Amino acid sequence: MSECIYDFVSKTLAGEDKKLADFEGKVMLVVNTASQCGFTPQYKRLEALYQDYKHQGLEILGYPCNQFGGQEPGGDVEISKFCELNYGISFHMFSKVEVNGEAADPLFKFLKKEARGLMMSQNIKWNFTKFLVGRDGRVIKRFAPTSVPDKLTRDIEKALA
Repeated sequence: MSECIYDFVSKTLAGEDKKLADFEGKVMLVVNTASQCGFTPQYKRLEALYQDYKHQGLEILGYPCNQFGGQEPGGDVEISKFCELNYGISFHMFSKVEVNGEAADPLFKFLKKEARGLMMSQNIKWNFTKFLVGRDGRVIKRFAPTSVPDKLTRDIEKALA
């Protein structure tokens, strides 16, 4: 049996296990995030996307990562407070993970294998890399950190249709 996004379990910022199978039938946008990154203001647009499309079946899953310039140094409680106070984040945020290397979270190993980056690279280059997953659990597309959330609406709407 081949690996599927629904096979994974992630730990929430509150320390609870969350089965990604709970999102079966939804469109997911999986993002590696950071609180002290030049792209951190994307949180605002990600939240707006979530508010605009959650009733149509969009789920946004944020995974803090400290692998790029040490831009997510805090623990889960600090990250949670930052996201809530500064951006009013209501989409799903998970415990800090690594996205590259031997210690990379299994979910990100899967995502990188399913949707390669520039020049077919599997490595994630920076924070706020995004993966769009369809209602069937298949990875549709990978977006670079520079792809602002506003520019994803066409792909999201197509996946939601």
